[in-house]
Amino acid sequence: MDFEFSNKVCDLQERVTRFMDEHIYPLEPDYPAHIEEAGGWTTPPIMDKLKEKAREEGLWNLFLPDEEHGAGLNNLEYAPLCEIMGRVAWSPEAFNCSAPDTGNMEVLARYGSEEQKEQWLRPMLNGEIRSCFSMTEPAVASSDATNIECRIERDGDHYVINGRKWFSSGFSNERCKFAIVMGKSDPDSADRYRQQSMILVPKGTPGLTLVRDLTTFGYAGMPGGHPEINFDNVRVPASNMLLGEGRGFEIAQGRLGPGRIHHCMRFIGSAQRALELMCRRAESRSAFGVKLSEHGSVREDIAKSFCEVEQARLLTLRAADKMDREGNKAARDLIGAAKIVVPKMAAKVIDRAIQVHGAKGFTEDTFLAKAYVTARYIQVGDGPDQVHMSSLARQLLRRYA
Repeated sequence: MDFEFSNKVCDLQERVTRFMDEHIYPLEPDYPAHIEEAGGWTTPPIMDKLKEKAREEGLWNLFLPDEEHGAGLNNLEYAPLCEIMGRVAWSPEAFNCSAPDTGNMEVLARYGSEEQKEQWLRPMLNGEIRSCFSMTEPAVASSDATNIECRIERDGDHYVINGRKWFSSGFSNERCKFAIVMGKSDPDSADRYRQQSMILVPKGTPGLTLVRDLTTFGYAGMPGGHPEINFDNVRVPASNMLLGEGRGFEIAQGRLGPGRIHHCMRFIGSAQRALELMCRRAESRSAFGVKLSEHGSVREDIAKSFCEVEQARLLTLRAADKMDREGNKAARDLIGAAKIVVPKMAAKVIDRAIQVHGAKGFTEDTFLAKAYVTARYIQVGDGPDQVHMSSLARQLLRRYA
């Protein structure tokens, strides 16, 4: 693996960093007020201005390997750019690189029909609309996706959907126009991994209702949200089915692999920023007559954090490299390992930074509190750590035992 990035990637790193310095960081303290002023669940006008600037500067759809619509980067090349964006939780949207839209765009690009691409993918690539991914259910342990109970039943030229979902990422935003929904279309199939399908559901379809907006550790996740939603005889055209009945697991594996590694890239950026803040705070504050940076325990925390960030970064880059060379399926071991290691590392490093910041670390005066919540949440989101550890162990046992 070559640890030197190409001139193209280095140039993009500089340009993304400059964009962050000039447009994102200065806006960061006021961005929550912009969201509140826009109504909470409405994309604030300032974000549209950021998108326009990013697009003008060629920093648009950087996650897409397709040169027609993106920057033509592979996973390894995108990783350092995604890390820079991850330093501010909401900044990826400015580059049209935010979840769940990136994963949904990849699904449509890879599995969508020409009609689906024209109706949904094209406006997403242009940053005109947003989307939702709806898989998790409150009534069952969704870490085992075969438990999913939401029904997708064929009725002539339509499918009828019934069920309840929650943590439906992005649904509450007013620009969210559709959801990719996973449900059971053939619950009696002998192959439990062919029982599920994914289908496109326009947000305004009769019978689809928002039950409640959920908070995580008190954060509502505005302006996207992750609400509980209900499907009551929701009827959509049969042409909205993705890839075909019984292909839901296949799509999920294709979607979640890149999605998980993108999360890891962003969390490395978040942890790196926390480490930098920890160092600055330790140098600028004194306790018991000496700088915090002169206390042995603080120095140990800084050193351990540096080591852990570097280890996690190398693991993530190696996973991205293997995805590019051998494909997502062959890279499942390293993707799983990164998903286990990186969010836990980020939560640990951010927690140390909070400790060094004292009372300030718990406030909104820094990005740390919200970053910690996100890092803690993703140890369950996109599959709990225990599921990834079990899956990784099975792979290793088959390989070595």
